[in-house]
Amino acid sequence: MIAKLNSWIEIPSNSDFSMYNIPFGIFSTATIKHHAATAIGNTLVDLYALSKHNYFKGIVDDSNLFKQAHLNDFIALGKPTTNKIRNRLIELFSLDNKELRSNTAACKEAFRELTSVEMRMPIKVGDYTDFYSSIDHATNMGSMFRDPKNALLPNWKHIPVGYHGRSSSIIVSGTNFHRPKGQVKPADAEVPLFSASNQMDIELEMAFVIGKPTSLGDTITTAAADEYIFGMLLFNDWSARDIQSWEYVPLGPFLGKNFASTLSPWIVTLEALEPFRVDGYKQDPPVLPYLQYSGKKNIDINLEVYLEAPNLAPQKICTSNYKYLYWTMEQQLAHHTVNGCNVNVGDLMASGTISGPEEGSYGSLMELTWKGTKPIKLADGSERKFLQDNDTIIIRGFASKDGIRVGFGECKGKLLPATK
Repeated sequence: MIAKLNSWIEIPSNSDFSMYNIPFGIFSTATIKHHAATAIGNTLVDLYALSKHNYFKGIVDDSNLFKQAHLNDFIALGKPTTNKIRNRLIELFSLDNKELRSNTAACKEAFRELTSVEMRMPIKVGDYTDFYSSIDHATNMGSMFRDPKNALLPNWKHIPVGYHGRSSSIIVSGTNFHRPKGQVKPADAEVPLFSASNQMDIELEMAFVIGKPTSLGDTITTAAADEYIFGMLLFNDWSARDIQSWEYVPLGPFLGKNFASTLSPWIVTLEALEPFRVDGYKQDPPVLPYLQYSGKKNIDINLEVYLEAPNLAPQKICTSNYKYLYWTMEQQLAHHTVNGCNVNVGDLMASGTISGPEEGSYGSLMELTWKGTKPIKLADGSERKFLQDNDTIIIRGFASKDGIRVGFGECKGKLLPATK
């Protein structure tokens, strides 16, 4: 059982931001350019304001650390320090603690409604890697485009397959973007055409943030990997399937992927997610020694995808779970660094599309509509094979156990028409 935590701050029963969470993010207002914050219930708490009132004295004495555009320098302090800040916040928010509760001036300065602020990119992403770690997703894609009897490529069960993506086009939730353009080659065309993508897709993913750097030549073991992972976020790696299918041979994704990827604004620490660890897949054939691990390394995180069309309420189109990943974060990071590749604070590692074993748990429209042959029906009778202009996708995620909940908020983006 998880120890019961009660707060003097009002927290709705279904809130993602419970006392067990205490995520970290960056916000701005009309008068604040950027401050670090946490969230509890429907309340945003300004960490710069708390620091100015000396609530972190002896842990972090420089208030300016909470006044930066990104969390990178805060994360770089290391888990011994960032965990102390998180635990200090839990202490300050606890029902029987009056330190902050009785300080009217500090509360007035630090507390805001979540809906009254604009959330910013929480980190400056240096490098970004996208993996391909869901066995159901890989099997589905292989079945559609190759041979259902040999859907997985020969290397898939031996290595966490991945590729290096483009960090400059990673955007925070709530940022709209335009339909991408590029080369496409219709099946009945002899030569490629230049066109806006007609097969805009989503990819339900999660990502983790590197919190501890390594030097060139260093490797990270599966046993040590959690020391290097600060926390997790929701991630939507938008995909232009028609551009992707023409360009990906022989070097993989390029213009079909690098136009936009959406990141949720709150980083949920690995420590907050620890109670939700579960067993991973039995990996057969056995993996090489550097990829072997012990203990519960998967995490039970419920994931939901909603499609909001113009003049229609959001409609759930997918219910999945992070635990469906065949390759764990620890294995991903061990493989990423086994050749001596160095990592830096703020690097982002995405899971790849997360699909479950049932049709309703598939994490992309390509799978949900099975290559467009089974369109999704919306409430007004219209259908979707792929996204239409002005469609909005909302991803939500939360872990729940023993009556407690730790969630991620939402990861939201709207597809605008292609530019002329």
